[in-house]
Amino acid sequence: MPARKDIDGSVSIPAFYGKELRWKREAAGLTLQATVERSFYAPSYLSEIERGTRRIPVRLARHVDQVLATDGYFERCCKDVQKAKQSAHAGYFAPIAEAEKRARTIEEWSPALIPGLLQTEAYARAVIHSTHPLDLPEEVDAKIDARLQRTVLFDDPKKPEYWSILHESLLTEPLLPPTEMAEQLDSLIALAKRRRFVAQILPWNVPTRPFMALTLTFMEFEDEPPLLYTEGPYHGQTLDDPALVKQYRKAYDRLRAAALPPEASLARIQESAEDYRNGKHRN
Repeated sequence: MPARKDIDGSVSIPAFYGKELRWKREAAGLTLQATVERSFYAPSYLSEIERGTRRIPVRLARHVDQVLATDGYFERCCKDVQKAKQSAHAGYFAPIAEAEKRARTIEEWSPALIPGLLQTEAYARAVIHSTHPLDLPEEVDAKIDARLQRTVLFDDPKKPEYWSILHESLLTEPLLPPTEMAEQLDSLIALAKRRRFVAQILPWNVPTRPFMALTLTFMEFEDEPPLLYTEGPYHGQTLDDPALVKQYRKAYDRLRAAALPPEASLARIQESAEDYRNGKHRN
């Protein structure tokens, strides 16, 4: 049996607390399986947290504190872990960028912007200039690079399964000049034709007012509970309470039922791209 690899707690904040978690668990004489019993998490998930390769979520931290009788220590610590930034991502988004890499499915409702995973460089730059007008050029470039690096997810031909509902206004109210807008839509079309992305367009006249200011991103995993992420221009919130995620999921399913089918949606995107390309676009 190979020797167990030691954890270097100096590598990162997650590694520091992961090492402490392993020490506390072993001092209590508990296995990974016994520690996660009656939680929503698998032993492999806890193992990766101990090795510092995953950030500890609040729900699991509370469970661990109860099992190990650590008086809220890991719940307090996990907030520090969640604040740790990766690359140029905002602190609140860094855990989501990590979760994308583990996700089996990603489903989104996007009423105001093309989702970050689908943005071209020009589109991402326009969004950043709009939301952070005082950013220095090097800061903008770093954010764009971090956003574009996320698209390596699409190199895997099977995972994640990615589905996005886009409001029709994203096609009719351009954020970019016509040529660049056509390129953004062409990028969506190319991903859809590679079968790495399924789009549904929600027509502008479908009642969606309660959700017009709220993006919804659902992720499902192999060995951890599903989560919901909502985001505004300057904040993001992750929800993992099963009952609340289920309630939002029902609302998302109603939006998807009201949207155009994937084939018709792709045709609508193609039509809009051609209009931009040929100077025929009308708001």
